[in-house]
Amino acid sequence: MASFLNKLSDMAERADDLVTRTRARLGLLHPLQLVTYRSYGTAGRLYVKGRLLTDKGIGEPGEGDSRWQNLLNMYRRFESNEIPGAELVIRPGDGTEHTVTTDEDGYFTLNIEPKSLPAPIDFLWYPVEVELKKVPQHLQMPADVKEPAHVLIPPLDAEYGIISDLDDTVIQTSATNLVRMARTVLVRNAHSRLPFEGVAEFYRALQLGRNGKRNNPFFYVSSSPWNLYDLLDDFLALNDVPPGPLLLRDMSLARKATKPEASAHHGHKLHEIDNLLLTYPELPFVLIGDSGQEDANIYREVVRRYPGRILAIYIRDVQRQDRAALVERVAEEIRQDKVEMLLVKDTVQAAEHAAKIGLLYTEAIPAIEVEKEKDQTAVEPTL
Repeated sequence: MASFLNKLSDMAERADDLVTRTRARLGLLHPLQLVTYRSYGTAGRLYVKGRLLTDKGIGEPGEGDSRWQNLLNMYRRFESNEIPGAELVIRPGDGTEHTVTTDEDGYFTLNIEPKSLPAPIDFLWYPVEVELKKVPQHLQMPADVKEPAHVLIPPLDAEYGIISDLDDTVIQTSATNLVRMARTVLVRNAHSRLPFEGVAEFYRALQLGRNGKRNNPFFYVSSSPWNLYDLLDDFLALNDVPPGPLLLRDMSLARKATKPEASAHHGHKLHEIDNLLLTYPELPFVLIGDSGQEDANIYREVVRRYPGRILAIYIRDVQRQDRAALVERVAEEIRQDKVEMLLVKDTVQAAEHAAKIGLLYTEAIPAIEVEKEKDQTAVEPTL
């Protein structure tokens, strides 16, 4: 099966390249769009990632957008034409330039060792300039295509970092109900999708911690595809959830063909969390997820790989007995590692425990309770 899917992937890539070339010759290719993703780094290394593709005209989300408009935008996200073999120049602000070429899916990734850090643009975030310098011969070089990349660098006095899932942890997705999940994902935008009650205030309290500096960094690790990056980033901003690098998944057939879907999901999240804990060896972490998929098992593996690095684990209960039983078994196993994994019904319960073990102030809990009640009154859009 894997061999067949790999062949199918190769055929799809060749067909996609042929379509792109034909559209370019006929002058029908959309303008190029350089997309940069929020990423992370240290004073000695910056990680920059993005993608070059055609601009399908997805505008800013609006509260009045119809479900058909949202559905069309979702189609455009996945029907993009990627631009492989393009050359980009990345400037980290220290006077140096670094060249990178987009891969067969239009992605580019580069680890840079800057001579010095640029000035931060927003406390934790540092700007890196990315500019398109050369495109494949069958394309016409557009003028002045550049975009800043934002790289998070935690300060030395950060108390801890937070690694959070997104679907059914921050955003209501109903991943355990395929029909409802499909409706939610396909026909809602960043305005009409709902957060879990009180999650934004809880996350802001964790970001503030107990030193009052609001410098504890967030990282969002999800198996959602990179095609949804703009929707997820907009959602965090609109709901005032602390921004952080979004570490999503490449859903190309070539990558899915090598392993079963559940294993690929597990492997992706574990790989990204490994990278974070290796990048910040002195920083302890709080892990947040839900009981709907494999978060409990993944976090158990993290605890065992990095003893002493995990302060607490919060798993939101998706109200399925079999999943809850699994979380309780895993929680019992890792108690011997002196790490608490809590299956929580809501953010207030998680916040009360976080205050008890000194992650945030007890005085922050009333604001979380107020936001929880406010979010509970939010009306779910009619589909």
